[in-house]
Amino acid sequence: MGNRPSALGAWCAAALSAAGLLGFLLLFVPRMDVYGVILAPVIFAVYQIPAALLYAIWKKRRAETLPKTGKGPDPSEPAGPPPIDPD
Repeated sequence: MGNRPSALGAWCAAALSAAGLLGFLLLFVPRMDVYGVILAPVIFAVYQIPAALLYAIWKKRRAETLPKTGKGPDPSEPAGPPPIDPD
């Protein structure tokens, strides 16, 4: 495995997301009315909050543990455009 970070957090976030969807379907779809149709996106979003938070935490920790690839700006070079050379 080496230094590669685990994908366990992403799998847990996916499982929580699926559980939120299943919970939404089991609790609200059988007795859906016009108010349910209007409030369904809000209720569904609330059930997705734990999965979104877990995914954000996993993504942040993964970014901290990944080796730096050097694709960012070089701190030894001055920032901004190169100076204009007058002729």
